Amino acid sequence: MKRKHKPKGSLLAALDIGSSKIACFIGRVADDEGTFEVLGVGHHASRGIKNGTIVDMEQAEIVIRQTVHAAENMAAGVMKGYPLREVVVNLPGVHAMSHAHTADIQVAGHEITGNDVRRALAKAQEQVVSDEYELIHTIPMGYRIDGHEGIREPRGMYGQHMSVDIHMVTGDIGALRNMATAIGRSHLDITALCVSTYASGLASLVEDEMDLGCTVIDIGGGVTSFAVFQGGVMIYSDAIPVGGQHITGDIARGLTTALQDAERLKILYGSAMASHMDESELIDVPRLGEDDHHAPNHVPRSLLVGIIQPRIEEIFEMVRARLHDSGLGNAVGRRVVLTGGASQIAGIRDLAQHVLDKQVRLGKPIRLTGLPDAVSGPAFATAAGLLTYISERGDEMPAEIMAQVEPGSLLGRIKYWFRENW
Repeated sequence: MKRKHKPKGSLLAALDIGSSKIACFIGRVADDEGTFEVLGVGHHASRGIKNGTIVDMEQAEIVIRQTVHAAENMAAGVMKGYPLREVVVNLPGVHAMSHAHTADIQVAGHEITGNDVRRALAKAQEQVVSDEYELIHTIPMGYRIDGHEGIREPRGMYGQHMSVDIHMVTGDIGALRNMATAIGRSHLDITALCVSTYASGLASLVEDEMDLGCTVIDIGGGVTSFAVFQGGVMIYSDAIPVGGQHITGDIARGLTTALQDAERLKILYGSAMASHMDESELIDVPRLGEDDHHAPNHVPRSLLVGIIQPRIEEIFEMVRARLHDSGLGNAVGRRVVLTGGASQIAGIRDLAQHVLDKQVRLGKPIRLTGLPDAVSGPAFATAAGLLTYISERGDEMPAEIMAQVEPGSLLGRIKYWFRENW
């Protein structure tokens, strides 16, 4: 499907609210292809957020404000004193749910138009409206015209009857209200929401991977989320509330050391795969609660690896089980791309290949220009992908679909407006 891009020169901001960090990217559309040039970045260690959920509104709000200000200051020359007003925000996978729907409409032999497609999508949206969750994505996966399968772009074709298979993603209303409140208190409006792992995939997958079938696994601080792409679109997403912070907690408990020391040990010496050198290599583990660091506490590196490996293995096994239960079968593809901060642990790719029995590579943002080195790694894939989403996939936003269905369904639009606003 030909995608509409935001016009050249458009300024957009992305806010990735994670369990370990909050990141803000301010970007400008650099060309007619929708490529982004990053003008400002800000990132800050999270506070008030645990396993993808806001647990302390005030703390979360303070960090969001600090992060956005840092990005605004870096982009000050271009923004010319105008404060940021609108942001596209991630929805953590633990608050999202995938639904598969099929919508059928009559086209009575005339040429199928964009409005016919939107009519079918709007019809499906009306089936999933609820007070308990908000519709986040409406993604057409494939079309049938008079029973003929495998049609990707029905516009311009003729037929009597059109069906569309749709992947819809809903978000938990309570979690969304908390996020909207924290962001609103920072004087920002949410212009769009995007599931974290969808953004990560848009940032780090090449076209062929999206087309042929690929699973993205984003291992964040408190959440590991994953999504399956096929035919150029996301066809499934899910998450488990386990991530890099749980590995750090295991190390702190297992080696009786402070959390910040455990994090440092994980980054400097951690590995997901044991090697024959681990037994002979000693690492210094600061003892919990002791100020005297002069007396070293040496332990073999194998002890650290022995703590990290089972937890990462467990994460991949949980993902494998969820993908198996999804019933997607071969659609999951033979390829896996790992992103997220915890995907940087040494040996993780080999362990993923072993557990998942697939080809695995590490992913990082590939679609943005001007990204500073400090924020060009896998930990920033979600923030980068949020810009790609709003630039290229805005037609998958439920409100956008409803707003563009022509007046034939005015009553439906009025009902939708009341539902959204009251």
